[in-house]
Amino acid sequence: MPETLMPALLELETAYEKFKKDAAIQTRFKDLLHHYAGRPTPLYYAENLSKKLGCKIYLKREDLLHGGAHKTNNAIGQGLLARFMGKKRLIAETGAGQHGFATAMIGAFLGMETEIYMGVEDIERQRLNVLRMKACGAKINPVEIRPGIGTLKDAVNEALRDWVTNVRTTYYLFGTAAGPHPYPTMVRDFQRVIGQEIKQQIKHHAGSLPKVIIACVGGGSNAIGAFYEFINDDVGLWGAEPGGKGIKTGHHGAAINCGCDTILHGSLSKALCDEDGQIKEAYSISAGLDYPGVGPEHVYLSQTKRAKYFPITDAQAIAGFKLLSQTEGIIPALESAHAVALAVEYAKKCQPDDIVVINISGRGDKDMEQVAKYL
Repeated sequence: MPETLMPALLELETAYEKFKKDAAIQTRFKDLLHHYAGRPTPLYYAENLSKKLGCKIYLKREDLLHGGAHKTNNAIGQGLLARFMGKKRLIAETGAGQHGFATAMIGAFLGMETEIYMGVEDIERQRLNVLRMKACGAKINPVEIRPGIGTLKDAVNEALRDWVTNVRTTYYLFGTAAGPHPYPTMVRDFQRVIGQEIKQQIKHHAGSLPKVIIACVGGGSNAIGAFYEFINDDVGLWGAEPGGKGIKTGHHGAAINCGCDTILHGSLSKALCDEDGQIKEAYSISAGLDYPGVGPEHVYLSQTKRAKYFPITDAQAIAGFKLLSQTEGIIPALESAHAVALAVEYAKKCQPDDIVVINISGRGDKDMEQVAKYL
């Protein structure tokens, strides 16, 4: 990270340690998750999908959270931390727009000036979320690295430049479990409520832990939130990476499967690199997965063989989108559709009593224009 940001990161780490131990603010956080965001979200037994795939499928319905995605969990937590630190202004990056919208919601709720950095390509394909951010009073800053091109990586770069310039008054509300310490830890902590609820709910519904939990992985916040409570349990953890147009084509975002060890946005992890070690552009039909890197904890889980990560192509994701929509009447985000598609692959070798939990990280309203040609 730029040396000028190190004092801010150290300040953030110190503040977060105090924040975690403040009983009053932790109570406030849990209260907002319940009364503002709508937690706990349901764990739904997908009877029709289960019959079709031949195993017991449960859906963790993060799509029903206020704002339409899991991003609200983290935005509430970091928004409260920003207020705890005395910051006056929020900035954030966004790809699919769900994190940007979550930040805009919390900025409005807390009465803080809010600015969102978003690539011009993502602005075009996620117009609904852009309008929702504006409705909450946030300013949208388009990011363009060359005419018509600008995605999540570029939005992160611009947000970091803003933070360097305005560090005393500004809090950077980072959206995924990547970036410099302490962000991967903080985002995981704020998202782990997903896995905590799954563990309690699946025992109530099924009487046992699942065989496998499946989630999509771009930066990896919804997946680490779903996985973390099960790391020490005998439960498979499967992540669906964006396979794009296919691994062999080079047009994908599968950083764990195809990336090199490198530093991207302040953490040692894996990212897509060219032969000279420079960061390559990622590609995915899903704007929220269109990121060349991945959170470092996911790389660790992969390297220790605690979790498995599989590339899912655009075509498979579209098929997963249509499958869930047409069997259960639940329209997933294109990100979540990658997880549905991976569940289809798992089901080819499953047993009838296998319990599978799919984390439906967001709803598909935002993606309807993109998928219209496939319907």
